[in-house]
Amino acid sequence: MQAIILAAGMGKRLGELTRNSTKCMVKIDGKRLIEYALDALAAQGIRKAVIVTGHGADEFQEVLGPSYSGISVSYVHNPDYARTNNIYSLFLAREAMEEDDSILLESDLIFEPAIIRDSVLHPSPNVAVVARFESWMDGTVTRLGEDHDITCFLGKKEMVESELAQYYKTVNIYKLSRAFCRDKFFPFLDVYIKAKGLNEYYEEVFKLLTFIDRGALKALDVSGRLWYEIDDLQDLDIAHALFAKGEPKVKALHARYGGYWRFPKLKDYCYLVNPYFPTPAMFAEMARSFPTLVANYPSGQNVQNLLAAKMFEISPEHILVGNGASELIKALFRGDEGPVGIPVPTFDEYRACAGPENIKPFAPSRPDFRYTADDLLDFCSREQVSSLILINPDNPSGNFIPRQDAVRLAEGLAEKKIRLIYDESFLDFADGSDDHSLIEPDLLNRLPNLTAVKSISKSYGVPGLRLGIIASSDLDLLRRIRNEVSIWNINSPAEHFLQVIDKHRNDFRSACRQIVLERERFILGLRDIPYLRALPSHANYVLCEILPPWTPAGLSEILLNEFDILIKDASGKLGFSGRPFVRLTVRDQADDDQLLAALRALIRA
Repeated sequence: MQAIILAAGMGKRLGELTRNSTKCMVKIDGKRLIEYALDALAAQGIRKAVIVTGHGADEFQEVLGPSYSGISVSYVHNPDYARTNNIYSLFLAREAMEEDDSILLESDLIFEPAIIRDSVLHPSPNVAVVARFESWMDGTVTRLGEDHDITCFLGKKEMVESELAQYYKTVNIYKLSRAFCRDKFFPFLDVYIKAKGLNEYYEEVFKLLTFIDRGALKALDVSGRLWYEIDDLQDLDIAHALFAKGEPKVKALHARYGGYWRFPKLKDYCYLVNPYFPTPAMFAEMARSFPTLVANYPSGQNVQNLLAAKMFEISPEHILVGNGASELIKALFRGDEGPVGIPVPTFDEYRACAGPENIKPFAPSRPDFRYTADDLLDFCSREQVSSLILINPDNPSGNFIPRQDAVRLAEGLAEKKIRLIYDESFLDFADGSDDHSLIEPDLLNRLPNLTAVKSISKSYGVPGLRLGIIASSDLDLLRRIRNEVSIWNINSPAEHFLQVIDKHRNDFRSACRQIVLERERFILGLRDIPYLRALPSHANYVLCEILPPWTPAGLSEILLNEFDILIKDASGKLGFSGRPFVRLTVRDQADDDQLLAALRALIRA
């Protein structure tokens, strides 16, 4: 068996990387795409490769020469690569493909080597590698019949929205017998070229073949396996994160700050969400409105604030809506002066926005970073701060101050003319009720030093909508923040969420109670892991001290590389004094059980 690799394309969408080179010479994690492919082929005993070249052809001779990793490499040149498409490149390889069975693959792929192994070992002589279609994919798809027969090939214009779940994307790896190529494929390809010309795709020939003979190709389904087709710089960026190894893989994924839907196997235990809300019914309601929302401008700030005021049952003049709480936090501190107190360890966004030089950290003296309202009042008296930031429950410690004590803290600070910036982004998870909020009209009116912040994205499970609010009766403060943000700072789907949330309030409370129950179950499971010390928590995350033989970096690396689980190494935060910690999100029971199983697998005898 031999390999046929199509590598004549110009790769214009990769910009400067392919100006004088071809796509398969691009490196991922220090290794060229063509080297990944040839190494996978060599591992299966394939000793001959024919590469169809075009743009950047000379580079193949410089990099690969006549052999690579035990594979004899020969070249067929497509001189008309700029005016033709892959159907002509494949036509030029006809002689070789009619002489031996072939693994045919495109050169802009990166994939698990086991995919080549499974293709070679597949009992059918003619196989197309496919994967279940996902929304971010592009290109030709197939449908499968009984026994994984490919029943048809479809272009994107032929796909039906309601049938997406039945489609399988072509991975552009095929195993084809010499008899199939000689007797079926190339005779049809000849006819197609005469009818349509050379600027076409060879998948059109497969489309004709499967229409006439449904058993012509079998499918090898690699759904859930690792592969990626690289067409542009975004694809290259994603492939870097997918195929990096060890610590570079951890860094690459954290550097993305989200967007993990492009990594369907990944379990994200880093970012904080509510897995039980919105409900399927609410998602369905939002989906029905999506085309209208996308096609229309959102309302301006005044309307957004009215909707948020209704949601939190306070005066519209006392609330502002932000593109996530982070937008409002930045605006809150812009132009503000004076020392700012904050318990540590804490959410780094506050330290960054207030300015590290202005921060006066409060380090709890009790074990496990527990502290009370009285501790904070004593600290503020000693340090003479102008503002105090309190995240309640705190992030990442999970420390919780009950409402009556939080009110007493706000009152005590008011007497000292100190502003309390009270972040209750995780307060709904304290016990699942809404009894602890300080976003309450009488309280805000009575205590103008109180500024409440809440990330709707986190508590309501809609981080993709980017929603947050800030509430205060200090109208000068709100006016200054309002001037810092755009009149259209949130989008129409986010506005629609604010419009319909009231109908789903009971479901939201039920979801919060589910989080509380799952958190307690999750903590019990974590406490059975001998190298973890799970701290108490009133939030939707658990702070864990890492004990020997593991370190946070080592645990993060092996969980990602071996189990596709991303966790947060928190040990670099101010306030940990060098102690090793990770923060683990509370997800639903199925996901949490998967993490617990991975952690148990790492217990060393």
